[in-house]
Amino acid sequence: MLTDALQATATGEPAAAVRRAPARRRRWHGWTTAIVLALPGLAVFGLFSWWPMIRSGIMAFQETNLIGGGSWVGLRNFAYVLHDPALPQAVRNTLWFALLGLVLGFPIPIALAVFISEQRGWRSTFSVLAYLPAVIPPVVAILLWRVFYDPSPEGALNALLQQVGLGPYSWLNSTSLAMPAVVMEVIWATAGSTTVVYLGALSRVGGELYEAAEIDGCGIWKRIWHVTLPQMRGFILVLLLLQLIGTLQVFTEPFLLTGGGPANSTTTVLMLIYNYAFVYGNFGAAAALSAMLMAVLTLVAALYLAATRRWSRS
Repeated sequence: MLTDALQATATGEPAAAVRRAPARRRRWHGWTTAIVLALPGLAVFGLFSWWPMIRSGIMAFQETNLIGGGSWVGLRNFAYVLHDPALPQAVRNTLWFALLGLVLGFPIPIALAVFISEQRGWRSTFSVLAYLPAVIPPVVAILLWRVFYDPSPEGALNALLQQVGLGPYSWLNSTSLAMPAVVMEVIWATAGSTTVVYLGALSRVGGELYEAAEIDGCGIWKRIWHVTLPQMRGFILVLLLLQLIGTLQVFTEPFLLTGGGPANSTTTVLMLIYNYAFVYGNFGAAAALSAMLMAVLTLVAALYLAATRRWSRS
């Protein structure tokens, strides 16, 4: 304090301003250090994330083969995509996959998490078993499921179903069964990791809430409905949005399981983008459809957040 007073007397500045100067310098030094440390990460992120998005946006208005310079064609790529007869089928397939994935796949991780959380001695074992499919590499898992979906009577699933008088079914060779079969594989592969997230959310629920519910005479179902699910509401809303966005961008599973068949019954929007770019060599159309898909997903996310904002805060 004496030093600050002497410095203020010498410089003619108030003592409070002199004391604030070192604090400002420390704060500025902290910001500078943070920026310097973040620059490499920002550079890598910009190079491999933002720049491809910007380049794709430019290509949407070009006719290019990615080797030479592209020629500007304006909105011709968008017109080509919108008039492509394959687009409506791809959109319907994608929406059908998203609907099946949400209706069949979204409740399963919640149910698994609640079931595992109610276990006492076997909770760790059940958690490991639930997460095990996520450890298997996706391509390996898909190839295994192709074996399970063998349409012959000796196929794994058909042989199992025949024990109860069902089948055999064509599975991946049937236009009506191919998409549900793909959805089953995706649910099996992704439910475990989502279950672990829900288990983490359940661990944050206060034990006193369950004790109060038990004192009030609530059974397990009432505890789940009135305590568990309301406490998980924020996680459920976020994961529902992420699953919706993920299902609208499905590619790997139908590409490896069915190749888009039979009769294009499993061709999704992302598979159509792949076909434009790497089958037909029309990178401009692929970039245009990518931009349209990004716009739709952004709109869906904005509408979803607007519709659920009040519920998530209540």
